Amino acid sequence: MWAFLQTLDPRIPKWTLDGSLIGTNPGLGFRPLPPTENVESTLIWYKGTHHDNYKQWTDSLDEFLAVYKVPGLTPGRGQNIYNCDYNQPPPKGQVCDVDIKAWSPCTKENNYSYHKSSPCVFLKLNKIYDWIPEYYNDSSNLPNEMPRNLKTYIGEMEKTQMHKMNTIWVSCEGENPADQENVGPVDYLPIRGFPGYFYPYQNSEGYLSPLVAVHFQRPKRGIIINIECKAWARNIIHDRKERVGSVHFELLID
Repeated sequence: MWAFLQTLDPRIPKWTLDGSLIGTNPGLGFRPLPPTENVESTLIWYKGTHHDNYKQWTDSLDEFLAVYKVPGLTPGRGQNIYNCDYNQPPPKGQVCDVDIKAWSPCTKENNYSYHKSSPCVFLKLNKIYDWIPEYYNDSSNLPNEMPRNLKTYIGEMEKTQMHKMNTIWVSCEGENPADQENVGPVDYLPIRGFPGYFYPYQNSEGYLSPLVAVHFQRPKRGIIINIECKAWARNIIHDRKERVGSVHFELLID
């Protein structure tokens, strides 16, 4: 038995994909989260542009993003960080760098734009060991329910940056017609999705998930806006009830 245990890699789970509890359909999460005393709440709410009013949200993002800024906070992260790209995946034993400068204006130095009533929300795809995305990398073969502006974006990427097509795309929209009207223009940083070179996740030491910063540039003030964000790949199913493939939150800026 001792000899057998020496052959097991502690970083590889016993059950993976269909055999695991979390299965093969990743969930989508958002930050900042409401205070822990409001565990059921998904409302990001603050008043105006005064620092004391939005401080709890920017502090929450500071805490969440600390591991991306300080390699020493993640066990094993440091010497094995690799500057990945779509045509340059990480060698074995190395993990991709996450370029926090690419999130501008969604940065700590800029208060994540909360002081301008144009807040940034960060999206993260849940990790599933050995899961490989099946990309929507052909603009002529996209699902009917995909937002029109995302289809347009993918079409433009196909023409100008074909090498970036292996991406798990992201969309954030108002849930209802009134919400869609009130949410205003939305920007996604550094690109509109999670780059394929971060996958599959194999629990490598120092691995950090890619993030997408969603910048709500001019949301209507004084009204609750219901927002639904979705991750798009052929093997991601959207199910609001099961909270997989998509995430819901509300935005209210008084």
